[in-house]
Amino acid sequence: MTDSFRIIDTGVREGRANIAFDAALIEERQAGHVPDTIRFLRFPPTALIGRHQDLSREINLDFCRNNGVGIVRRITGGGAIYLDEGQLGWELVFHRSSLGVAALPELAEKICNAAALGFKELGVDATFRPRNDIEVDGRKISGTGGFFDGDVLIYQGTVLVDMNPQQMVQALRIPEAKLAKRDLDSAAQRVVTLKELLGDEMPDIETIKGALIRGFTEGLGISAAPGDITENEEALANRYFIEEIGTDEFVAEIDNPGDDHGTLAGTHTGAGGTIDSFVKLEGPTKQVLQRALISGDFFVTPPRIVFDLEAHLAGTRIEEIDGEIDAFFNDNDIDMLSVSPEDFKASIANALAGARNA
Repeated sequence: MTDSFRIIDTGVREGRANIAFDAALIEERQAGHVPDTIRFLRFPPTALIGRHQDLSREINLDFCRNNGVGIVRRITGGGAIYLDEGQLGWELVFHRSSLGVAALPELAEKICNAAALGFKELGVDATFRPRNDIEVDGRKISGTGGFFDGDVLIYQGTVLVDMNPQQMVQALRIPEAKLAKRDLDSAAQRVVTLKELLGDEMPDIETIKGALIRGFTEGLGISAAPGDITENEEALANRYFIEEIGTDEFVAEIDNPGDDHGTLAGTHTGAGGTIDSFVKLEGPTKQVLQRALISGDFFVTPPRIVFDLEAHLAGTRIEEIDGEIDAFFNDNDIDMLSVSPEDFKASIANALAGARNA
């Protein structure tokens, strides 16, 4: 058994402030200033996109701005989600050695199965569905995801306690193909809430939290006890909010990259998610990659690796791109949850096909 996890609840916070606290919690755990932690959190109405996603492609910006829905970019990968006070967020932040499992896919399965134990205690027959969902009869009740930053893992999930499905559908731009793949007519049918499942028997938030904690302690073989949020965590969170995560520039860091004249766009969808590539060529014969921008709903850890790959590929001749992608992934320490070098190659190749067909 590891040392006890600290349990904290940061309550309902504005979306960007919630994400800024994530960054602070990771840094404080890396420094050894706080112990392994289970955090509960809640959001006002918020459209939350993954670290590498294209803002305007994923979110209906006009609807969100006109209806008081916050627009936030998180520091983890994955797809866009809608959150409000009717959902309970949970996350574990801990050292790589704490659970005796070092690989992210195995940790994801272990954590999701532990969370499912908590749902079962509430009378809900939840199961883990690879790669990162917890489902009841094929409908998602909790989406999850995470990444390593050095030797510290942050792994996050939500509990759909109650929600306004129409608000979710209007706030997010959900591709029809994604719905059709699951034989669903709308995004609202993809998810299920505790309220729908339990009706009048639905427990309060404190009971739900208690069930999850017992699921984590039993499923992960840990102990956990309530603890305090430190002044340093709050100060660091405020700094990250002011300097980066709370800014419009950070949220719009990837926004309509295909609009630039001369940019070629390609996409590839595999088992681990969708990768969108936007490339621009240079030179007299347009045989050199001037730059590449890579976005999508995939998980790759650490997230900055994607930006490093983009920088690595700049100036590469077209015929050498595949080899350079292989070399990059061979030379870097990467924990991948969902995608492979072959997926990146395929996405960029599909973008370059536009040049050959022009």
